[in-house]
Amino acid sequence: MKKILLAAVMVFLFSGIDRATAQLLSLPNSDVNYKCKTGRKLCVTDIDINWNAPGVKGREGKIWGTSIAHYGFTVLGFGSNTESPWRAGADENTTISFSTDVTINGQKLPAGKYGFFIALYPDSCTLIFSKNTAGWGSYFYNKDWDVMRVGARQQKDMKESRERLEYNFSRQTDHSVEIALEWERWRIPFTVEVDLVATTLHSIRTQLSGAMGFDPPSLEAAANWCLQNKVNYQEALGWINTAIDPSLGGVNNFRIMSIKAGLLEGLNRKDEADKLMLTAMETASVTDLHNYGRQLLGQKKVKEAMLVFEKNYQKSNGAWPTTAGLMRGYSAMGDLKKALEYAKKALPQAPNPGVKKIIEDAIKTLESGKPL
Repeated sequence: MKKILLAAVMVFLFSGIDRATAQLLSLPNSDVNYKCKTGRKLCVTDIDINWNAPGVKGREGKIWGTSIAHYGFTVLGFGSNTESPWRAGADENTTISFSTDVTINGQKLPAGKYGFFIALYPDSCTLIFSKNTAGWGSYFYNKDWDVMRVGARQQKDMKESRERLEYNFSRQTDHSVEIALEWERWRIPFTVEVDLVATTLHSIRTQLSGAMGFDPPSLEAAANWCLQNKVNYQEALGWINTAIDPSLGGVNNFRIMSIKAGLLEGLNRKDEADKLMLTAMETASVTDLHNYGRQLLGQKKVKEAMLVFEKNYQKSNGAWPTTAGLMRGYSAMGDLKKALEYAKKALPQAPNPGVKKIIEDAIKTLESGKPL
């Protein structure tokens, strides 16, 4: 009797659980199409792609332009009466997201998450970015949801057949990356580009609007990025001034003063910049001054660099690396005899074998009558 009662209670309790709740149980995926995701960081932009990867399964030569990956737009059936492009994967529609505005093959696309479809043709493709990110394939594709269409051209001669459909990244620079759908022997590439300066500045401002806006190292890094990229000098000057603020724990050291001087010079306030650098050099370490001289050489400011190297040599009584600095300074001035003299002084001061080898090579170059 008790067993019968218990069974009745169990039936009563579980009869109230609907099908949706029961389907939350996680079990191994038995799908024949692999669920995949990939991503890449481009500058400050996050790119994420989600797709289901079908296999070739012995159908090589029978993929493209067939019911598997059809050309153009076609009615797929199963209750759909809409002419639809290929889903660019299998099962649920492929999605791709960008955390900032981008351009795709030269066309602008706002930040966001998109359903990704491709209209295939024998020698070209149309990439489609849609508002529909939750569809089943492209059965209920709606052209009114398209945000952008852009042309692309496929490559049909991959040396090795790709069994599973993949999305791969390649040819990345500081502002662009190539994404390619690869399956069987086809490769469909497209280029994603970002505005390096605009996206980075937006990211910096967003970050500095929070706790980092009170953090001197973060403010210094932001100002230095602007200086190195020759942009946004006025706002960056405000950041570096805040970074120096003693109430935030800021320190007015050589590094910070040199950044501020660079920003002042960028704002055509050269007299202020020069005065600040004279003050900064009085408290600079031997390494600080050496690196500053090398920086000036890189900017083709040879005379200014030479003054720094000479000051450093006198201030530090010829200690390493001041001799190496004068070696480079005299070489840039065209005085190879003097450069060789200081190269030979620098050789026994070299702090490790690697640096010693660099000085030895410099001596050989100068002895051959060539500048460094």
